Amino acid sequence: MSKARSRARRLAMQGLYEWQMSDNAPSIILKTCLAEQNIKNVDTEYLQELLLTIPKKQSELDSAFQSYLDRSVKDIDPIELAILRLATYELLFRIDVPYRVVINEAIELAKVFGAEAGHKFVNGILDKVAAEVRKTELGASRDVDKST
Repeated sequence: MSKARSRARRLAMQGLYEWQMSDNAPSIILKTCLAEQNIKNVDTEYLQELLLTIPKKQSELDSAFQSYLDRSVKDIDPIELAILRLATYELLFRIDVPYRVVINEAIELAKVFGAEAGHKFVNGILDKVAAEVRKTELGASRDVDKST
């Protein structure tokens, strides 16, 4: 399941990038993606959720990480912005996905698609968002770390 989710995240990030750059409707982007991409090992339900829901929650997602930025949202590299929105969505609304998985997946996407140091930027922002919205999970994780 995790590889299928990773592939869904990758396609969702690419779709979000297209949406940000072209302003094409997410439903059209999804339809094109499903028709043109190899979706054999992709969690298509998750892809659909991400690609159709994140644009609807854009302002809420942007607000969740805006205060941790050293620039405005419109000045963020579009790839990194798509990754931040995707990961922030998961941190806020998919608490079934552990925060470490969310951050690690985002870092990997940034390493592959982002600017040279983009993964460090993404990691720094998402660490702060996770500390704010996943306090209970982070606290439990730190308690486990201390006991080992």
